[in-house]
Amino acid sequence: MVVLWLVLLVFLLIFHLGAFIWIVIQHFLTVKIPSAIQQPVKFRFMHCVMLYIIFLGNILEKMRICSMPRFIQFFCDLLVIKRNHNLMVTDMHFGTIPVRLFQPKAVSSELRRGIIFYHGGGGICGSLDSYHNLCSFLAQQTDSVVLSVGHRSNGDHNHPCIYKDCLNASIHFMRNLMTYGVDPSRVVACGESIGGGAVALITQALLTFPNVPHICAQVLITPAMQVINFHLPSHQQNQNVPFLTKDIFMTAVCKYMDIDLSWKDALINGTYMSPDTWKKYRKWLSSDNTPRRFKSKSLLPEFSEPFDEAAYLEIKHVSDSEVSPLLVDDKIIDQLPETFLVTCECEPLCDDALLYTKHMKDQGVPVTTLWSVVFLDASL
Repeated sequence: MVVLWLVLLVFLLIFHLGAFIWIVIQHFLTVKIPSAIQQPVKFRFMHCVMLYIIFLGNILEKMRICSMPRFIQFFCDLLVIKRNHNLMVTDMHFGTIPVRLFQPKAVSSELRRGIIFYHGGGGICGSLDSYHNLCSFLAQQTDSVVLSVGHRSNGDHNHPCIYKDCLNASIHFMRNLMTYGVDPSRVVACGESIGGGAVALITQALLTFPNVPHICAQVLITPAMQVINFHLPSHQQNQNVPFLTKDIFMTAVCKYMDIDLSWKDALINGTYMSPDTWKKYRKWLSSDNTPRRFKSKSLLPEFSEPFDEAAYLEIKHVSDSEVSPLLVDDKIIDQLPETFLVTCECEPLCDDALLYTKHMKDQGVPVTTLWSVVFLDASL
């Protein structure tokens, strides 16, 4: 019996070592590290570890032991939560939605600023715990009351779960601001990645609620603003840049949008998009709106493949304005508050930020943009 256990142990060690070596080889064959990265060795190692975790998660999912997103979330939640003795942290629920409230302990003579934070994770990971330290930092440095929204994002919940959870939690918070010591005229919406897209969606949606205070400013960190045009320059030029490679990004999109992976190529190539539909969205989503300095010379044309009606019937819901806030009408953009937008030139979502910035500036919305040449991830 002991011999069998030893044989099993040796087999598992060889399997894991072989898998990791194969992942490292694939990494060096396919991945492109931006020259601006100051610690490329550490960057490569972290990416290989992430790919290894995804690999194990996929195996467990195929064995029906655990879903891949839940496996990834397990590792995300291993991040050490730093206690801040200057803050009072309270876990609660708004209905069924878990939220975490960060309140400075120091007495204030006036109502504080409020920050509603929506976490990232591509709809397959991310949680209150994995973004705890960031929210704690925000509350401490800005002397604000921060509400972190734990929207559903473990791969088992599809669109529009994130939108509904963030909207419902935000409305509840905005209607009870005085209870938390927050000034109704100083509420900021903030989010990263898919949470940055949620900021745009929720800020737009709250404009239609007359009895709810409006957001006074929005902060979008590397936001995901659309899932329609994957031939934008940043998608093509940064498709092999860690950590959000093309394969990882498209897998996350398909899982959240409940699209079978067999339709992934149709989504990437845009064959589901009819010429009339693309003509309608072109003014917002075309790479013509991307400044020339962000484009290389070897870019593939947008939506050059023939229209596939079967793909359209499977994927058409990606053009929902509750998924792609870039598609909202100009009259809504006109009413948006002051915006601070952070993005990175070395990731595929860069053009999403560029296009939304242009859309807002064209309508006179005050926008401040911070461009970084290195990778940004608010969860690290």
